[in-house]
Amino acid sequence: MDRTNLDRSKWNAFPQPSAAYDYAGAKLKKNWARLHCGDREPFPDDAWIADITTRHPALKPKGGNAAAILQDAWRAYHRGDFQQAVELGGSLGLLGAAPASKAANIYASYLEPDPKRQLAIFQDSAARCDALAKVAPDYANAHYFAAQALGRYSQGISVVTALAQGIGGKVLKSLKTAVALEPAHADAHIGLGVYHAEVISKVGSIVGGLTYGASKEAAVSHFETALKLNPGSAIARIEYANGLVMLFGKSKLDAATKLYREAARCEPADVMERLDVDAALAELED
Repeated sequence: MDRTNLDRSKWNAFPQPSAAYDYAGAKLKKNWARLHCGDREPFPDDAWIADITTRHPALKPKGGNAAAILQDAWRAYHRGDFQQAVELGGSLGLLGAAPASKAANIYASYLEPDPKRQLAIFQDSAARCDALAKVAPDYANAHYFAAQALGRYSQGISVVTALAQGIGGKVLKSLKTAVALEPAHADAHIGLGVYHAEVISKVGSIVGGLTYGASKEAAVSHFETALKLNPGSAIARIEYANGLVMLFGKSKLDAATKLYREAARCEPADVMERLDVDAALAELED
């Protein structure tokens, strides 16, 4: 059971809606490349749905208008109506798992104040995408959004605890699979950078390298790759800044501050990016 269905009526709305993030009608396809530069999600038109459901019949939804529903789920996500994105995506079964899980992940990360509810949402999101990955193993974002949810869950229960439970290994495997399937997946490279930085920060270079395959060099390389692939990304800069401090301490504070300032100047194209920029501004004010 998707436990978030029990209390989704209590989900908080994005407090500052803006017409700038409304991609009604043809605006969605026109802006798709910009909106999905980070996750490389294919545009969900009839042709894409026909292709993926032919290759993976388990994804075929009941009823018609799947493309329209899927596009509306992504419109809801981009304008910050995360609850509706989850509901619309969920109505299509596993075919709609990508917008449903990404919406749930971003909602729980930024707008859900209750730690227990956050963890429950992340768990449900990861389970949804794990199920998607089993029936469509060549779908990069099935692996990435599962890793995103598990990564956030790990931070919620503590990275050390997550490593001890084997969750870190699942995150690493999913992120590597996403990059193998889609080498230009900037967000998966960010995730890999975070993985390496957090492991080294928590258990040290020797244990991190020998036991978990983590290294400072790999962390920096993945962050740099992410910025090359998606140079307008605020979250790439935020996570890179955090990673530098975790890896190198005070010696990289100036570089981290510079990255935060760059993140605060990024131009958001949707609510997720707006939340990232706001987070950077809040950090600079502290």
